[in-house]
Amino acid sequence: MKETTRILIPQDKVEERIQQLADEISRDYEGKVVHLVGILKGSVFFVCELAKRLTIPVTMDFMSVSSYGSGTKSSGIVKLIKDLDEPLEGREVIVVEDIIDSGRTLSYLLKNLSNRRPASIRLCTLLDKPDRRECEVDVDYQGFQIPDEFVIGYGLDYDQRYRNLPYIGVLALSEE
Repeated sequence: MKETTRILIPQDKVEERIQQLADEISRDYEGKVVHLVGILKGSVFFVCELAKRLTIPVTMDFMSVSSYGSGTKSSGIVKLIKDLDEPLEGREVIVVEDIIDSGRTLSYLLKNLSNRRPASIRLCTLLDKPDRRECEVDVDYQGFQIPDEFVIGYGLDYDQRYRNLPYIGVLALSEE
């Protein structure tokens, strides 16, 4: 199997958009402490870059939820792999995700987290793929809307590889 990549969103555009999102969140939460919940593993690069740019007090936690496995399509089965270390009750929560496509994982996750009685809960994603949506999710902060292609880089992977690319790329698989 041959793997080829092409750049969809260059590094400078990704960084510029993260700064814009941070400015928007900082304005919306002025005078408050925001609690970022990063969804592992894909959101690590994004949540760290976002947190560095926020001008308001920030706390962070991580959880791991999966519906992929090692393929390029969602399996449809949502699995909680790592839960949060701290309670959410009374906190201003922003769930930070790398990409939203079918919405199944996020729909499950947002219901789960809402039951923990945060003061508020919002969703921030670097990438949104609405053409793949099967479950409705409200995205409060969106980096980029992208076409229905399999993307890698900036935390997104294919079989645990390509996360470290500093841009968003499209992966194509072909028979050699």
